[in-house]
Amino acid sequence: MDDFDDSARLLEQVNQALQYPTPLRIQGGNSKAFLGREVAGEVLDTRSHRGVVSYDPTELVITVRCGTPLSELADVLDAAQQMLPCEPPAFGDQATVGGMIASGLSGPRRPWSGSVRDFVLGTRIITGHGKHLRFGGEVMKNVAGYDMSRLMAGSFGCLGLITEVSLKVLPKPRQCSSISLDMDSDRALLRLAEWAQQPLPISAACHDGQRLHLRLEGGEGSVTAAHDRLGGELLDPTYWADLNEQRLDFFNADQPLWRLSVPNNTPRLSLPGAQLIDWGGAQRWLKTDADAGFIRSIVEEVGGHAICYTSGLTESPFHPLPTALLRYHHSLKQQLDPQGIFNPGRLYAEL
Repeated sequence: MDDFDDSARLLEQVNQALQYPTPLRIQGGNSKAFLGREVAGEVLDTRSHRGVVSYDPTELVITVRCGTPLSELADVLDAAQQMLPCEPPAFGDQATVGGMIASGLSGPRRPWSGSVRDFVLGTRIITGHGKHLRFGGEVMKNVAGYDMSRLMAGSFGCLGLITEVSLKVLPKPRQCSSISLDMDSDRALLRLAEWAQQPLPISAACHDGQRLHLRLEGGEGSVTAAHDRLGGELLDPTYWADLNEQRLDFFNADQPLWRLSVPNNTPRLSLPGAQLIDWGGAQRWLKTDADAGFIRSIVEEVGGHAICYTSGLTESPFHPLPTALLRYHHSLKQQLDPQGIFNPGRLYAEL
């Protein structure tokens, strides 16, 4: 399919939904439909609004339409030896840029490079008032409306329809090496805490229950020196893509999948089931049949939260919000989507 500006059709559908009113279920490639609650509404398909609007490799900025396949964005950047450092997972060939921003998911490099939100410079959004507005800009120093653009990352389409996004990109690292070390999870977490205070070029760290896997990136000299110091066996670099896209054997186990977000120095959690430690300790993947309330009580004790990645398992896939925070979410939803037409209930039943 060729590049095409279909924003007029999208705006018209939103305004019709406001007029009648009709809830809208925003949908791109539908690759992340398993995340969150089901939405009952008229489908608003973004895939016809696609293409690279502008790209200046020397300025490290690219602007793309929401329906652009994530794979196409990656190919364009790869041709210029550049990348999105946050490594957003696709979960399939149909993933779109709009879905990447709306879900706000990041890959193994996230603790060292930043999240999707950190690379959003500006957006165009169709609001719940039926207006097509531009927020932010295409350079870091242009901060007008910057918070509004970042607010869309992780909103799961509940605050408005993202039609276009400008993203900061970075050059690919000159050297990359992946290694695997034989150590248990407790020792791995201690080592990772030590190494975080040292100038080591670590850009990914995952413990699979038996071994610690590390990715080293940067200049050739620093990567070679780090590898010599840390030792370990060479690891197939495709491991990180398989981790990011949940293709490892761990994810194939016939049990519900949970994503636990915790402080990175948290010891191994006392939860039944298999655990995989990612993000240097800050993200834990859990395969378990344990009750949602029990899982969340354990995670809350260490100051974290838990999201269920298995569709239909619980009425509240996202971690329930405290009353005060939910009130802020209500207020934000009311301001940006007063008729509640955008993905109602996707994040929480109350929204």
